[in-house]
Amino acid sequence: MAAAAGLAVANLYYHQPLLGDIGQTFQASDRALGFIPTFSQVGYALGLLLVVPLGDSLERRRVIVIMTVLVSLALMGVALAPNLPWMVVASGLVGVTTVVPQLIVPFAAHLAPETQRGRVVGTVMSGLLIGILLSRTASGFLGVQFGWRAMFWLAAGLMLVLAVVLRLTLPSLSPSATLPYPALLRSLGGLVREEPLLRLHSVLGALTFGCFSAFWATLALYLQSMPQRYGAQVAGLFGVVGVAGAIAAPLVGRYTDTRGDRRINALGIGILFASFGVLWLLGQWLWGIALGVILLDLGAQANHISNQTRVYSLRPEARNRLNTVYMVTYFAGGATGAWLGSLAWSHWGWSGVCAVGGALSLTGLLVLGLARPKRPAA
Repeated sequence: MAAAAGLAVANLYYHQPLLGDIGQTFQASDRALGFIPTFSQVGYALGLLLVVPLGDSLERRRVIVIMTVLVSLALMGVALAPNLPWMVVASGLVGVTTVVPQLIVPFAAHLAPETQRGRVVGTVMSGLLIGILLSRTASGFLGVQFGWRAMFWLAAGLMLVLAVVLRLTLPSLSPSATLPYPALLRSLGGLVREEPLLRLHSVLGALTFGCFSAFWATLALYLQSMPQRYGAQVAGLFGVVGVAGAIAAPLVGRYTDTRGDRRINALGIGILFASFGVLWLLGQWLWGIALGVILLDLGAQANHISNQTRVYSLRPEARNRLNTVYMVTYFAGGATGAWLGSLAWSHWGWSGVCAVGGALSLTGLLVLGLARPKRPAA
């Protein structure tokens, strides 16, 4: 499940180190290129909203396999893009169909014993984050060697193979709810109203993923603007650096199994805030960017796993819908962060990007500090 989540989520991020090359192909401005990561995240949020709830009312393995085939078709559309508008729309469709990881994570949480749920979620999430980070490394390398379109053709083929593997290996489970689709969607509003912890952790996830996306949506453009004119391959190598944060995921999961407080959230968001200070002060050197990337990925991962573990513990029969609310908010924050990062880059350069990331993480700390702790039941 960890490997499948990593391979599937990578589809959302292959374009990031290649934005400079894509811009040269279509003769597009930096601001116009910002629509590619933004539409990818918006599409993903729509897929989470409209598709992931089906994991509670339909057989999960079937939904996962169907969506894996559909994302392969969307990736072919990206590879064939003749112009930037086509590329933007196809990237949005990739986002809509790349919901397999968010079907797999609650599936794993459902299979895990309650006392090990955090560890299991952390393990699957480590695979997911490694997929996010190494996707940039792979696309940067292949983009330099074979052109940016080759990466999307390869990704489409990988998804077809993955569909077969998942069909043969995942267990078949009966649905946990029998609601019709309209009622299933309407129940999302009830979960938001009735679960204050869901609201809190959704907001924290949105703010921190906004930081993450603001950085990665603009890194390739920043590196290309430096005197050395670093290309897609160098941008992709920073994904390898960020794997250090993914390695800590199971450790964070174990901590959340034994402690139910918010200290891990505060620590993770604080590390995120510090990462943008490092990127602002030391961003003119590659080693400074690398240090910032390690802190960025570690903080984002710690906060995300703590959020998900607490959200999945609320209502076992509605884990896919809880995940829908959390992840829709999460990726809406990512889309906003990517847009704000691109906007800040076009107006104020690297300092503007760091200011956006710092402001979003500081807002997360303020939200966490103002939230009232949930009192234990009498």
